[in-house]
Amino acid sequence: MMRDVGSGWRRQLGALCGGLLFASVALGQPGQPAPMQPSYSLQDSNLAPALPGSLAGVGINQRLGVQVPLNTVLRDEAGREVSLATYFQSGKPVLLAPVYYRCPMLCTQILSGMVSALRVLSLDPGKDFEVVAISFDPKDTAEIAAAKKENYLRRYRRPGTANGWHFLTGDETSVRAVTDAIGFHYKYDPKTDQYAHASGIMLLTPEGRVSRYFYGVEYSPRDIRLGLVEASNNRIGTPADEVLLFCFHYDPATGKYGAAVMNLLRITAGALALVGGLAIVIALRRDARGRKRNLRQAGQVGI
Repeated sequence: MMRDVGSGWRRQLGALCGGLLFASVALGQPGQPAPMQPSYSLQDSNLAPALPGSLAGVGINQRLGVQVPLNTVLRDEAGREVSLATYFQSGKPVLLAPVYYRCPMLCTQILSGMVSALRVLSLDPGKDFEVVAISFDPKDTAEIAAAKKENYLRRYRRPGTANGWHFLTGDETSVRAVTDAIGFHYKYDPKTDQYAHASGIMLLTPEGRVSRYFYGVEYSPRDIRLGLVEASNNRIGTPADEVLLFCFHYDPATGKYGAAVMNLLRITAGALALVGGLAIVIALRRDARGRKRNLRQAGQVGI
């Protein structure tokens, strides 16, 4: 009987550990996502001396927890004036991409990398979160924004999610209010009619506060998923995501989720203590049964 109980506990514990490992691997490398880019800021004092003057002041300064000005008025891809607060009324987290649509290379890579990562996720724009791209180029028009939206919806290839994608434009003053709030700094070069800027996307909470930064042009689907779940206060996602959030923590220095060593140690220690406790209980019960058996045998011999 006790052997069945002990092996049952061991099977359950093994299944739990195996499930956690499988979930971690499955979400850590879904569909073989592209590797993360090294995280850095052009504002970094170690990099600043080597930068040309045209890049001075360009970069991303993390401002976690800062409130984005939701009263900012911009224009959507249909040319209508909209308040930024419009995209937070549904109570969903917002994935924000500061780009400009006339950009000949980098911004295309940023948006393409974001779409590639989102295609792996089971979460849907419009249902679980909103995607908002804001152009910091005043020359970008609503027509250009509409063409960009159509292009990336074709790449995303998930019907019924068009209402979750928003490509906005605006005047310099309005856009600067948003980019300054999130710590995104760029500079216009009149000689090339282009903008010098860093690459990255940001996560905002349903209240419009900066929650996470993801750097580069290729993004980890696991990190974006965990960021969305965390930004929503676990209102989206699955119980497995909550377990992974316990095992992984966000590192602002890298813009990535890494294994939380102390949490993993606590889980391991708890599992070992459980196994050890069960082993002791099993051993004590077996010993008690053995003593009773010996006493019965001794009594039978005495008779």
